[in-house]
Amino acid sequence: MTTTTLSPIQSRSRAAYRNVALWTLQGWIAMFFIAAGYAKLTEPMTNLINLMGWPAVAPENMVRGLGVVEVVLALGVLSPLISWRVGRPLLLTAAAGLTVMEATMLTVHALNQDIGLAVVNAVLLALTIPVLLGRRKA
Repeated sequence: MTTTTLSPIQSRSRAAYRNVALWTLQGWIAMFFIAAGYAKLTEPMTNLINLMGWPAVAPENMVRGLGVVEVVLALGVLSPLISWRVGRPLLLTAAAGLTVMEATMLTVHALNQDIGLAVVNAVLLALTIPVLLGRRKA
């Protein structure tokens, strides 16, 4: 077994690429959940039922509340833009909250055999988990 030692420049370069990749994922996650939350807050329930189906069996207050939660968590994912010291714990909390929400919704959609929405939640999990794991390391 051989070990490879990276020069300080190579090490910083890898860290920079990793940081850019994580920020890109964070931006995509935030854009998706701000848009989804905004739609749940502003669209009439008939439009939401046509788009997603599940709001037909959920109370309107729950759908609107989920929209608020999505927007707040999305803003939490972007909170390190203001201050890394304060924003990092918010980012980790938001990423963990989104992971739980996405996993729950993936399960619900899979059990209801709504494959399209289940796949969307699986993709969102694939974007959020690397952010959660990558940002917890400092």
